[in-house]
Amino acid sequence: MATIIIRDAVLADLPVLKEFEQGIIATERPFNDALKSEHICYYDIKQLIEGHDSTVMVADDNGRIVGSGYARIKTSKAHLTHDLHAYLGFMYVAPTHRGQGINQRVIQALIAWGKTQGMQDFYLEAYAENSSALKAYQKLGFQASLVEMKLS
Repeated sequence: MATIIIRDAVLADLPVLKEFEQGIIATERPFNDALKSEHICYYDIKQLIEGHDSTVMVADDNGRIVGSGYARIKTSKAHLTHDLHAYLGFMYVAPTHRGQGINQRVIQALIAWGKTQGMQDFYLEAYAENSSALKAYQKLGFQASLVEMKLS
């Protein structure tokens, strides 16, 4: 694990990051039967890398990207006490590197970036049935604050 560094993503990382996105979607399909069955994309990764109000971070193991995540500054709802917050997403760790604390390190780096942008509030989403993701986020201090309910 000593060889793994967390760094800002660059455009040359896009092919791997697009594979990671499909890995996330494949993981989430069992939790959401409303996802389209054909090829879909969640993110504009290029825009997140180039954006002035966002960052994409990767875990790099000797030149091989093994994890990812992004943070984006968003406008908060008008009824909240904070005007802006950082939204975290695109959390993925390659199967070969899971269980090594990489996701934690990526999230910590994203939070550190958000704090340099003046953010004090951080949000992310996870499927209620994705217990491993929920446990990982709770380990970092995240707590459930709103549960979305669905009827189909």
